[in-house]
Amino acid sequence: MQTPSVPSSSPSPFGPDAPGGAHPYATLTPDLVLDALASVGLYGDGRLMALGSYENRVYQATLEDDGARVVAKFYRPGRWNEAQILEEHAFAAELEAAEVPMVAPLAIDGRTLHTHAGFAFSVSPWRGGRTPELDDFEVLEWIGRFLARIHTVGAARPFVHRPAIDVRTLAGEPSAWLLEQGIIPLDQQSAWRDACAQAIELIASGAYVSSAGGIFDSKFSLHTATPIRLHGDCHPGNVLWTPLDEYGRGGPHFVDLDDARTGPAVQDLWMMLSGDRRQRTQQLSALLDGYEQFRPFDRRELALIEPLRTLRLIHYSAWLARRWADPIFPINFPWFGSSDYWRGQVHQLHEQIEAMGEEPLAA
Repeated sequence: MQTPSVPSSSPSPFGPDAPGGAHPYATLTPDLVLDALASVGLYGDGRLMALGSYENRVYQATLEDDGARVVAKFYRPGRWNEAQILEEHAFAAELEAAEVPMVAPLAIDGRTLHTHAGFAFSVSPWRGGRTPELDDFEVLEWIGRFLARIHTVGAARPFVHRPAIDVRTLAGEPSAWLLEQGIIPLDQQSAWRDACAQAIELIASGAYVSSAGGIFDSKFSLHTATPIRLHGDCHPGNVLWTPLDEYGRGGPHFVDLDDARTGPAVQDLWMMLSGDRRQRTQQLSALLDGYEQFRPFDRRELALIEPLRTLRLIHYSAWLARRWADPIFPINFPWFGSSDYWRGQVHQLHEQIEAMGEEPLAA
């Protein structure tokens, strides 16, 4: 892939200088989106639809020549640098080459990353689908098989520029920032700080595995798990399902590697689990039945599910606070920031501390 050059006359889409004063996407109008597509030789017929995305801006466009649909993704300025985005694209291309159903950016004139009017963007083919039925164990087994294939490619080489899943990045730094910025109301601040510190210490020390028996090892923790390249944000919304046709074509395909990171394999499995412990155990069994048809799974990683869920909980609050200047966030998350919200976070942290002390799921 060719590294794109950023015109010196435009603010860098990879640095802190974002177009527009109020928020990064103030100038990203429909006309600019169509102009950006035209700059790489793709001419829209005027039909443009915004797709669900908070972190970036993503649009479905219909091309005037043949009516084909493409998806244009405009990266949030300042979030990832150029090397990190290109590494995401390279991973997607590897998966596609291995016949894993991953939607990868198109290479246009040898490049997958482009710039226009201060924005970095990519263009992907449009793929339809719906959220998979996760109460169907055959669907979960199918997803498990493809996750194993993603991880087989992911284990072949490391990321160089993408970050890792670790306590400092996902909890230590975000929690410190929230406290320094005075985001948490005073009536909940000390309770949240203490619960957060207790949870972080538990994860950092690896104490959550010390009482687990059987296959679980007290010396095994998030720090000692084997790291591989991951999807990173493999929740049901990032898996699109199409029903089988008469030729047997269909099933899951994966989208959005925007959060691709290095970490333990279980990170891409636990977000597929929901419900009570019995339901999650059954779902996990179905996923692993499919997964282990293609790749071994280290069962010790099951002890990492609740620590990883706790890291995501802490990081999520800081993510919302850091994006609050973007107008779509107050509109879509009106409940964020109140005392009730933070009281709920304190309660969830205590629940997670308790969950991390329980026997991990087994399948």
